Amino acid sequence: MMATSHDIDVRRAYARDVSGLELVPDLVARPSCREETVEVIKEAFAARIPITTAGGQSSTTGASITDAGLLLSLRALAGPIVVNPETRTVRVDAGVIMADVRRAAAEHGLLFALDPTSEEECTVGGAVACNASGARSLRYGPTRPHVQALTVAMVNGDVVEFRRPALEKNTVGFALAHDPVDWFVGSEGTLGIVLSAEFSLLPLPVHSLGLAIPFSSEADALAFVAAARRSLLVHPRCLEYFDKLALTIARESEGGAAPGTSGSCMVYAEETGSDTDPDAELPLDAWLELAEAHAADTSDIRVYDSEPALLTARKLRHAVPSTMNERGARFRAAGGRKVSTDWAVPYTLLATVLNKARAHAHAAGIEQAVAYGHAGNGHPHQNFIARDAQELTRIEGVVVATLHDVLAVGGTVAAEHGIGKLKRKWLPLQMSNLQQRAMRALKNELDPFGLLAPGNVL
Repeated sequence: MMATSHDIDVRRAYARDVSGLELVPDLVARPSCREETVEVIKEAFAARIPITTAGGQSSTTGASITDAGLLLSLRALAGPIVVNPETRTVRVDAGVIMADVRRAAAEHGLLFALDPTSEEECTVGGAVACNASGARSLRYGPTRPHVQALTVAMVNGDVVEFRRPALEKNTVGFALAHDPVDWFVGSEGTLGIVLSAEFSLLPLPVHSLGLAIPFSSEADALAFVAAARRSLLVHPRCLEYFDKLALTIARESEGGAAPGTSGSCMVYAEETGSDTDPDAELPLDAWLELAEAHAADTSDIRVYDSEPALLTARKLRHAVPSTMNERGARFRAAGGRKVSTDWAVPYTLLATVLNKARAHAHAAGIEQAVAYGHAGNGHPHQNFIARDAQELTRIEGVVVATLHDVLAVGGTVAAEHGIGKLKRKWLPLQMSNLQQRAMRALKNELDPFGLLAPGNVL
């Protein structure tokens, strides 16, 4: 098979992602262009060899690793980034790094709104595959609404271009068939292999401001988040929460650049002003008044008022999962790993459900998880460290108990990282048998031999 390797060292190099799992593929393909990629897919299909696609392998769910068949790495599919300022779109190959797209768009005065925390490592194809989101999805949403077109290799190697319709109204057929682009966004490589994507771009904000606001209690911090969501005076594009453990990690990793003390928690907000009046001054006073009203430590608020400063703030956020990944990796040999949740609930219920989650952990004798993330969307991350296989089982029991609380208030078991292999056992908690059969029907139609990303999602 062209451009493939059975070498054990090569296979081991692609056996891990951020999930903590290790799955060694039977062989690895590393095509250097689209034509080679399509040839590999056609040969694999003819031989009925399963294909799992990988990009930067920053998946937290095991979606980009496999021990069944071929691992198809698309890292080399990274041709030029084509920005069209007139249509406000950008066309990129699947292997392009997400942060490079952001930088290319900014050179044209445009905003690539997608901002996964791992943007310097993750690829376009991976972001599309798991419908990635990030801190700024509070305003801009996840990947899906920004995808205008996809070039997809089907399981047999046929290459198909899918583009969103320009229609404002359509009553032909079932809604699920109106826009096939949505079949592939978030499908985690199970329905087709994304070769390239076209994204919509937005005007680059005239002003951007970051605020790191410390609080002495989680209740005050999360009440502040809810108030900021409801306010007509501030316009947050992200509202990120750091509990006391997360803030300690951020402060230690960045040399104390974050505010507060070891006993503080923090909310990080970004303000870009009103979408209807982009030239208006940023409402800094309104933010300070809101912080005072919720018992923030206003004497230690940090302001990030330039692009380099905003990138510094971003490093604070990235330091938390990065540190937890390192801690989890230490226990892989003993059967442990980091366990990361990405459940979400309506934002007004976040404080209540987070308290229940901690109560479940306490009852099971599990150390408190580090909690941080997208509080503005009611979407925190809880990171546990399992030191061995037995502790891993207990932590997963805590997660299941939490997910029942999450679903009881209309939440979701996965809001950002997808299902992959690690979370597929939890999908039936949320999806009815009817919904699962509908997904399987689409899977069977597009991948009748079950060759694409075996073990992901279903």
